[in-house]
Amino acid sequence: MSPPRYLPSPSQGVWHPGPVPIRGYALCLIAGFLIAILITDRRWQARGGQPGQIGDMAVWIVPAALIGARIYHLITSPDAYFGAHGNPVQAFEVWKGGLGIWGGLVAGPLAGWLWCRRHGVDPLQVLDCAAPAVPVGQAIGRLGNYFNQELYGGPTHLPWGLLIDAANRPAATPDVRLYQPTFLYELLWNLLLVVPVVLYAERRWQLDRGRLFVLYIAAYTAGRAWIEHMRIDPAHHLLGIRVNDYVSLITFTLAATYLYRTRRRPDRHDASPRPVSDGSGGADPDVSVSSSASHEE
Repeated sequence: MSPPRYLPSPSQGVWHPGPVPIRGYALCLIAGFLIAILITDRRWQARGGQPGQIGDMAVWIVPAALIGARIYHLITSPDAYFGAHGNPVQAFEVWKGGLGIWGGLVAGPLAGWLWCRRHGVDPLQVLDCAAPAVPVGQAIGRLGNYFNQELYGGPTHLPWGLLIDAANRPAATPDVRLYQPTFLYELLWNLLLVVPVVLYAERRWQLDRGRLFVLYIAAYTAGRAWIEHMRIDPAHHLLGIRVNDYVSLITFTLAATYLYRTRRRPDRHDASPRPVSDGSGGADPDVSVSSSASHEE
């Protein structure tokens, strides 16, 4: 039997082994956060950071990122919740999907910055440690859209077209079975950012002081723009263009401008070691996060 010339969707996204359902979407989000935290923590300790600091920070960052991502989704796609035929109660049903990465990328780092201020940790070095970790976490989280059969593109005849069940197809094309797997495109783009872009740039140009994270932002938005253009899920448009495309363009411009304006800053070999908090709000005199530390990845 020849393999199918399409990408099948999961037969189910929810399991009921007991009173509490297990959702594929939630499992992917949890796995994405955990992997991102582990990678960041490993890089942080390799630079002289103390064990446990990234985990403590994540207690602030993860809830803030989820709340910010949900708020952004509600602002940019309000009709399903607050429109004429919307249901406001569904605004709280996060397990059904609906998280805007832009809100998470604002609220999460903001919460992390507050934690760093409170504990005397340099937030820019934390961002650099997280630069390759975040796209890995995003890639894993995107699998949740696969389980929910959401965020796909227009109809396609490509051999990797995504088979969408009748219940999850657009009302305009109820008889079309295959659609562009835009969740997969973004997943692959996120993974592509890790080694060929972020880690290479870290070694080649020794980006530090937050510039490595900003490079990830610029590269991510460049790919997200064309992926967003392919999507057909409901979203607000301005002059015929999805709002998320404008956000991508603005974010890319800001990130690229920052990288250009800071291009002449001394590299990490000239930078002074930054103090690491001992957890009491002060610096630990015996430990420093040296920007010239070796990298394990």
